[in-house]
Amino acid sequence: MATSPAPGEGPVRPVSVSLHEGTIAALKAHTGKRGMSAYVEALIQRQLERDRLRELIEDAEGEHGPVDQVAVETKRAILRGDTAGSADAA
Repeated sequence: MATSPAPGEGPVRPVSVSLHEGTIAALKAHTGKRGMSAYVEALIQRQLERDRLRELIEDAEGEHGPVDQVAVETKRAILRGDTAGSADAA
């Protein structure tokens, strides 16, 4: 049984999608006509990654309970470099 390629892998093939005129114009202005496919591919891959991450978070919360929002904010502050007053945050 053959497995499907992962996102970003496998041969490239054309598909048809419907977009609003304004979206198309903004996309062309941002990427140029030749960069549209690569841009849309990257957007879709990023959204698929976010969807999968959300599923993993939901699975973990189902098993271990919801995350501690104070701990999340503390870690975000550390990542931002804002560690003042949070010496015991890690």
